[in-house]
Amino acid sequence: MEDAHYQEKYRVASTRLPGYDYGQSGAYFVTICTKSRQPYFGTIKVPDGHWDSAFLQPSMLGRKALECWDFIPQHAPFVQLDAFVLMPDHLHGILLFDKEASEDSTPTQNDGSRFGPQSQNLASVLRGFKSAVTTYARHNNLEFEWQARFHDRVVRNQHELERISAYILTNPTRWQKEHDNGEGLFR
Repeated sequence: MEDAHYQEKYRVASTRLPGYDYGQSGAYFVTICTKSRQPYFGTIKVPDGHWDSAFLQPSMLGRKALECWDFIPQHAPFVQLDAFVLMPDHLHGILLFDKEASEDSTPTQNDGSRFGPQSQNLASVLRGFKSAVTTYARHNNLEFEWQARFHDRVVRNQHELERISAYILTNPTRWQKEHDNGEGLFR
């Protein structure tokens, strides 16, 4: 793999789909993690030891993160929320961009030869969400940091949308198997 340098410094290569306009209508599956995967958003509860019923008991910051996620369409009227789950140290969600339904939005163009518009696209929507949660934490003297980036996948068809939605909604049931989180998170 070739080293990526900018001004004689290493940089992280983009994980975005090359040439794709992240401001256009479509479905986007996103994962956003807390820094060092710290469980700021709450704990997983397992009723009577039944993992198929596991759910997040949100902390004060977790409740605010849920509220901020639900508020995304107020700031970005071209966004519809789909499947979503908040976990102790990350979240998964599907955002549906429908630019045709939004009167205030205009199509963005990014031909890859220059920087595209940095509003009304996936990065700007998530930047606003992350900023709102961080601001709340700071105003309430809560320890909190996001991981610097986010993971996304452009959802390509209905079958993929259904498969990803099922993964998101069942995420709490896999918490113990997929994460080495220590006994303190399970009650």
